[in-house]
Amino acid sequence: MKKYYPVLTYAGTLPFTFCTLCFIFNIQTLPLLGQVNQILGTYSVIISSFIAGSHWGIHLNLSNKWEVYLPIFSNINAIFIWISFIIFPFKVMLLILVFSFLALWLIDQRLFKKDVISRKYFHTRSLVTLIVTINLIISGIYA
Repeated sequence: MKKYYPVLTYAGTLPFTFCTLCFIFNIQTLPLLGQVNQILGTYSVIISSFIAGSHWGIHLNLSNKWEVYLPIFSNINAIFIWISFIIFPFKVMLLILVFSFLALWLIDQRLFKKDVISRKYFHTRSLVTLIVTINLIISGIYA
């Protein structure tokens, strides 16, 4: 699976791009799926939690300070974005998600600098984070 993760990771950006295009073309509801803001919001929360969960998994193989910080930040991130999804208006939640994805990327950047993750993985994560954050910002403008 290691050679397929870039394809799967980039494919994971498609719902972000699709929802952004819906907002640009003023499509607010999709048949069978519902409101685009709910689709984008739930998918964003899932993906952000998934990335935080990958940090949780990384910590299991470490025996340094990251061993403590990764699972704590992972839990804080997942709970905070879930609460944001529940209580904040859509555009505020999108802004919080942008910060969440950037914070997760910063953690990956540090893990890369400490040789915990590979250059290829970090490069993929960097491009995907850029795609996702741009889509979230544009969605926030057009929503």
